[in-house]
Amino acid sequence: MFEKMTPNQRLLVAVLISIVFFVAYTAIFPPEQPQPKQEQQTTSTVKTEKVSVEKVSGHEISEAEKADTTASNDLVVIKNEKFLLKIDSLGRISSKELLEEKFRDAENLHAQIIPENGTKPLYVRFVDKAINEEALKTPYTTNVSNVELTNEKPVEVTLTQTLSQVTITKSLKFYADGHYDVKIDTTAPVRYYVYIGDRPKITEQMMTVVGSMVYTNDEVAHITEDGEAEGRQVFQGVELASSFDQYTATIMYGFKADTNVIVERGFDNNPVVYFEAENNNEFHGFIGPKEHKVLKAINPVLVNAIEYGWFTFAAKPLFALLAWLHGIFGNWGWAIIGLTFIVRAVLYPLTHKGMMGMQKIKELAPQIKEIREKYGKDPQRMNAATMEMYKKHGANPLGGCLPMLLQIPVFFAIYRVLLNAVELQGASWILWIDDLSRMDPYYILPILMGASMFYQQRITPNNFTDPMQEKIFKYLPVIFTFFFITFPSGLVLYWFVNNLFSIAQQFVVNQQFKNAKDAKAAVEKKSGK
Repeated sequence: MFEKMTPNQRLLVAVLISIVFFVAYTAIFPPEQPQPKQEQQTTSTVKTEKVSVEKVSGHEISEAEKADTTASNDLVVIKNEKFLLKIDSLGRISSKELLEEKFRDAENLHAQIIPENGTKPLYVRFVDKAINEEALKTPYTTNVSNVELTNEKPVEVTLTQTLSQVTITKSLKFYADGHYDVKIDTTAPVRYYVYIGDRPKITEQMMTVVGSMVYTNDEVAHITEDGEAEGRQVFQGVELASSFDQYTATIMYGFKADTNVIVERGFDNNPVVYFEAENNNEFHGFIGPKEHKVLKAINPVLVNAIEYGWFTFAAKPLFALLAWLHGIFGNWGWAIIGLTFIVRAVLYPLTHKGMMGMQKIKELAPQIKEIREKYGKDPQRMNAATMEMYKKHGANPLGGCLPMLLQIPVFFAIYRVLLNAVELQGASWILWIDDLSRMDPYYILPILMGASMFYQQRITPNNFTDPMQEKIFKYLPVIFTFFFITFPSGLVLYWFVNNLFSIAQQFVVNQQFKNAKDAKAAVEKKSGK
């Protein structure tokens, strides 16, 4: 059946298959991360424990523990112009509320990075069951309770928990940019685990990846998505460990090279991340939006916490280009338009070749139709005659399809950049667009995008012979318009501007082809042919 299609029809099918594959398959069946069997170690693992981590870490008494930890109270409140951070009586960072207007959740409330339920950052769980049970009932004490955090000077907080067998001290230093330093000291040799905390649950649009990440020193990001955790993984040589959603993350980094960082199955098969420690330990943490500039300023390794999925190799340089353009224009909307122009300029030779190829195929449509009518009952002879016709007139049946298909990975990479760039939150463009990370409230951009797509179809050559296929093709702008209504306006802006460039280029190609055809006709007329 496929070989009977025209090049335009094959192009349509290929594009539709690509879109369906990317949207439907990745959303429903995301790429599986390598998950080892129970007690099996991964690439960065060094030692296997005979006792399951569920047992030694106390996961078997999670329900009883839930009752104890729910009763914890706020012990320390740290106020900053951009956030409000709280530490509870169990020594955990129990809350971090973002106060900037641009950071809002689905209910339009100030974003709360740390979920109310689940594990929380800096929660210490002792391996010894008796010590752990005592720790759950013994509150920490602190040297401060309410404190203002300014940009000039960090805030130091000392938390102390005195138990019958050991005293644990957490020395914390918080900075205005969202990161903090940690030093944990114990008065006696004791093994324990420190939790990264459950992932934020603020925004989670379609096609975004949420879950946990362990980035190792071999430059591999080991991602476990929510609902996909199986057994456990143990890593060493870890550069950072993160629990993240679309725009925000809870990160810990600066581990010793031999630190065991563990990813384990938790509630609803979601990943739980923690690391093993003994006696005294120092490391760093970050809780906040995954803003590239902020993360890079804190520690360049942290930019690896920004996740782009399969197209990271292309998405990272595209974001760097977008950020550079923002530095020039001072506006993310105009930066997106600038990025679209540069991408179209780079791809111009490919798109030009594809458009010219489609024009040639269109010119041969009547002859191809005659061949099909003549050899319709003999597919082998029909295909041979068709290829001979293409060869005679220098037309490549793939000339129109392949250059177009090569652009699809570029679009997907830009899609991932615009979908994961927290910088677009609260970024206005013109008039009614006051947040490029959210859908257009008046649906103007999606409608313009659909209209431009419709007009682009009108001026683009096609040679459909099947009325049903032609009908479906004509309805694509309507389908895409509804599909894009809920997309971030920054992404819709890119697609709309990209359509405008395609229309302009199609005009140029159509005119060039017409001029060449007229010139050829004039030469033939002059020569008397």
